[in-house]
Amino acid sequence: MTKGRVTEPRQDNGLASGREARPVRADARRNEDALLEAAKRIFARSGVDAPVREIAAEAGVGLGTLYRRFPKRSDLVAAVFRREVDACAADAATLAAEQAPGEALASWLMRYTQFIATKQGLAAALHSGDPAFDELPAYFRARFEPVLKSLLEAAAAAHAVRDDIAAYDLLRAIGNLSVATGPDGEDHVKRMVALLIDGLRYGATPPAKGGG
Repeated sequence: MTKGRVTEPRQDNGLASGREARPVRADARRNEDALLEAAKRIFARSGVDAPVREIAAEAGVGLGTLYRRFPKRSDLVAAVFRREVDACAADAATLAAEQAPGEALASWLMRYTQFIATKQGLAAALHSGDPAFDELPAYFRARFEPVLKSLLEAAAAAHAVRDDIAAYDLLRAIGNLSVATGPDGEDHVKRMVALLIDGLRYGATPPAKGGG
């Protein structure tokens, strides 16, 4: 099976709110991870205005620990967003190592669709005008565009998809498809993204005769 190679851009290992990176103790890192995971769940369930006391309780830490790591609510919201972006981007390399290039591309696009669905719950905060969120659109693009470009190039080289698709155009297209709402919204988005993936396969350059 042919595997593609995805090169991961350097990640920001500092606090997700964008503050300068510095060494973090193992226990502090565990607390931060627990807070971000709890915030992710609670934001999805109750929105970004959920009480921070509830987030701290679900994470199993005190309020003081939460405020030391994330002094403002916007710091926590931005950190959750960055963490989800990083996790989705990192999955591209995993899929490329485990699947054929065309399959890895299709799997990651569906994974990206799931990310967009979870991001909808953060949309109001991210577009609130708070300066804490100013850098997030650029972070989103800087993390996703290179990994998708690598997946597309590997799939095109394997003759699985056409070779004239820009990564950012595809990211935008799926974002536009993912705004469907209603009880069947999730299923509708999956069907439309599946059709989009079929469109990527249409017009793929066939392998040369006698070669790969």
